[in-house]
Amino acid sequence: MPPPPRKGLLLINLGTPDAPTTGAVRRYLREFLSDPRVIDLHPFGRWLLLNLFILPTRPRRSAAAYRKIWGQSGSPLLSHSLELARQVAGRLNGDFQVELGMRYGNPSLQSALDRLRASGVRELTVVPLYPQYAASSTASSLGQVYSVLGSRWDVLPVKVASPFFDQPRFLSAFAQVARPVLDGARAEHVLFSFHGLPERQIHKSDPSGQHCLASATCCDRLEQVNQNCYRAQCYFTAGSLADRLGLARESYTVCFQSRLGRTPWIKPYTDLLVPKLAARGIKRLAVMCPAFVADCLETLEEIGMRARESFQAAGGVLSLGVVPTDLSAPDDLDAVLRHARERLRGEALSRCLLTPACGLAMRSVPDAERIFAELRRAQQELRGASGQP
Repeated sequence: MPPPPRKGLLLINLGTPDAPTTGAVRRYLREFLSDPRVIDLHPFGRWLLLNLFILPTRPRRSAAAYRKIWGQSGSPLLSHSLELARQVAGRLNGDFQVELGMRYGNPSLQSALDRLRASGVRELTVVPLYPQYAASSTASSLGQVYSVLGSRWDVLPVKVASPFFDQPRFLSAFAQVARPVLDGARAEHVLFSFHGLPERQIHKSDPSGQHCLASATCCDRLEQVNQNCYRAQCYFTAGSLADRLGLARESYTVCFQSRLGRTPWIKPYTDLLVPKLAARGIKRLAVMCPAFVADCLETLEEIGMRARESFQAAGGVLSLGVVPTDLSAPDDLDAVLRHARERLRGEALSRCLLTPACGLAMRSVPDAERIFAELRRAQQELRGASGQP
């Protein structure tokens, strides 16, 4: 029997309910929205908001939405993520122990880290599968990982992959997936719809307290003062994709979806913008969601169903094309390898997982085989260059 792998890889995604039922969704939302980085209010205010206003009604509505996208294998986000972890583990010849952990729901980060420790790993690479950094996703996930690891007497050495919103090959791979959808829809306008955040959370990531949301141009450039600004990273991703797709500035709009509550969230709002574009005479609209690494409730139901209905009801009768977020383009691996060399020196495995373009839902077996064959060759080259056996 071969010795257990000495290195572990933890993939992190946000999470999903265990079932599309009111009870399961209520349990999921209670865990998710109890996170102080998600609803960053005073604990008593957060408890009141959650228990008096959200949990009495929202689980039933959300469960109905989940039922519309639930497949035979369950939640799309979970099934794609598990398949990715399975394929990675199977094709790395046992060199790494690969586990998937969800920040909320199952499989939990605690259970994933327990399995890694039980397998005997001595080093850990953590890959948050969020292209843009946000305290409510990336920081919350990493904070939970550190908390779980720190609760043990012996703590594993950890490396963390950084956000990949600005990686050229990732952007090119996403553009490659988007191009045929835009051409097929003959889109007159393109929306880059990102998950929204409350404005107060954007302000909290501004160390100067004077830059973020202070002007209409605050996100035009990435600088030290806004290096952790989620909105600025979204604008960078959208602008870079537009350049690769040859979109004129007036032919696309950056917007934000999935807002919760009545406090101001970053604007413009996707659900309000879609019918306005139809009312302006736009008949063919395409939507890209580059904040998501796999199709999920936000892309399949919120955009693919509700936004489409809103667009058509407002007069956009011809087309609303939604670009899929399950990316498995042939250029993906090169993007990941380059990112890994820059960010995680010596960690060969994480090269295949630093962008969603590696394929959270790698449905094409030939593409998967090519990608992992390239990964194995890259590992061999690195071992040869470093003199490792």
